[in-house]
Amino acid sequence: MKKSLIVSLVLGATMAGSAVVAAALTPHVKIADMQAKFNLEDMVPRQFGEWRVDETIVPLQVDPETQAKLNRIYNQVLARTYINREGERIMLSLAYGGDQGDNMGVHKPEICYAAQGFEITRQGNDALHTPYGELPVKRLMAVNGARYEPISYWITIGNKAVKPGMDQRLTELKYGLTGTIPDGMLVRISNIDRDPDSAYKVHDRFIGELLQAMQAPGRTRLIGVFKDA
Repeated sequence: MKKSLIVSLVLGATMAGSAVVAAALTPHVKIADMQAKFNLEDMVPRQFGEWRVDETIVPLQVDPETQAKLNRIYNQVLARTYINREGERIMLSLAYGGDQGDNMGVHKPEICYAAQGFEITRQGNDALHTPYGELPVKRLMAVNGARYEPISYWITIGNKAVKPGMDQRLTELKYGLTGTIPDGMLVRISNIDRDPDSAYKVHDRFIGELLQAMQAPGRTRLIGVFKDA
C-alpha cells in the first residue's frame, strides 16, 4: 500500500473520530426542560416593603428589529418601575433565556446601553451581602445627554450567580462538559441620579427587600444558590 494512501486513511480515521468525540461532547440537554415552569410576571411581587409598581409609568416599546433579537435570545422579559413613599423610583428589568449555548447568551447592559447612544462613564464589580449569600454585582454609570442612569446588574447561569465575563464563560463551559445547556437570568436595577454612590445604596435596599419578599423558588431563579448558604 502506498505511503500517501496510508496517510490519507489515518487522517480520515482521525477526522471521523474527532467528529464522533465532538458530537458526544456537544451539549444536548437543556436544564430549562427539566425544571418546573414559571412566569416572571407572577414570580416577582408587584408590592413589597416600601415599594410598589408605579402605574403611571408606561414601559417603553422597543423597535421591531430589537424586539425580534430579544425574542431569539430570551423566553421571558419583565420590565417594571417601582416607587416608594419618598418618591424614589427604581426601574427593574429581568430577562430569562432557557438556552445559554453559543450565540444565545444574555446581552450585557453595557453593550445594550452603548448601542442606544449612552456612554458608560463608570463600571466595576461589587459584592452585595444578602442573608442568602454574597451576590456578585456589576455597577455601571450610563450617560446620555442630561440623563444619568446608575445601573446595578447580575447574571445567573443555571443555579449560580456569576460575574459577567470570564466567570460567566467558565460556568457555561462547566455545564457544557456535563452535556447540559444551562438557562440564564439577567437582573438589572437602575434609576435616574447624578450621584451613583447614593443610587447604588437605593439599589441595594430595593434588592434586599425584593429578595426577602419572594418565595424561595423564585428567589433561587434570581440569585441562584450559594455554597455557604
